[in-house]
Amino acid sequence: MHKLHYCSLIIIILFSCACGNSKSTPGHSDTAATQTSTTPQPANTKTILFFGDSLTAGYGLDDPQSEAFPALVQAKIDSAKLSYKVINGGLSGETSAGGKGRIDWLLKQKVDIFILELGANDGLRGIPTTETAQNLQTIIDKVKAKYPDAKLILTGMMVPPNMGADYATAFKKIFPALAQKNKMAFVPFLLQNVAGIKELNQADGIHPTAKGAKIVANNVWAVLKGEI
Repeated sequence: MHKLHYCSLIIIILFSCACGNSKSTPGHSDTAATQTSTTPQPANTKTILFFGDSLTAGYGLDDPQSEAFPALVQAKIDSAKLSYKVINGGLSGETSAGGKGRIDWLLKQKVDIFILELGANDGLRGIPTTETAQNLQTIIDKVKAKYPDAKLILTGMMVPPNMGADYATAFKKIFPALAQKNKMAFVPFLLQNVAGIKELNQADGIHPTAKGAKIVANNVWAVLKGEI
């Protein structure tokens, strides 16, 4: 039973990032980046860029601009009276290759903290792990080159066991290895305490509800607050 639950949970993790290829949340996935704060910001405000896929974009939520986890992180920042604004650079269905091609546009704005949440769609397609790792490294390198003082945070992902044990193991190792190599803060499991819990996911069973997104925001905040 434990093994069955584990396999189901991992499959949910993967599809939660992959969904959104055929459908998009109206008014959101057409936008490459959205500022989440509606609070007036002082001139010295720093920027946090969340760069990811459907989880970051808030796929399926009634109001992604207020309910997606990056927006909830902004609410925590505002409550703490910290001078940071969050930019949601999530795009449903994004792959590491797609992110590599899109990152330059988003880096036109100053970035002080960069949070990378990509890769699971690669796993769904069975893309070689070396290719995924290289694409993610290229994204990281571009951020470092443009903003060498920016703080970097990475979120880890996994693939389901039916992709093969060797592939699943190699894929899982991509993220902590990149985090260590690049001295990035690391969120090991973005969907901790959300994946596989029916009441915290939407009707599709794969994307967090607004309540689930609050837990995801807490998972990220636990790491991010140490970087602010």
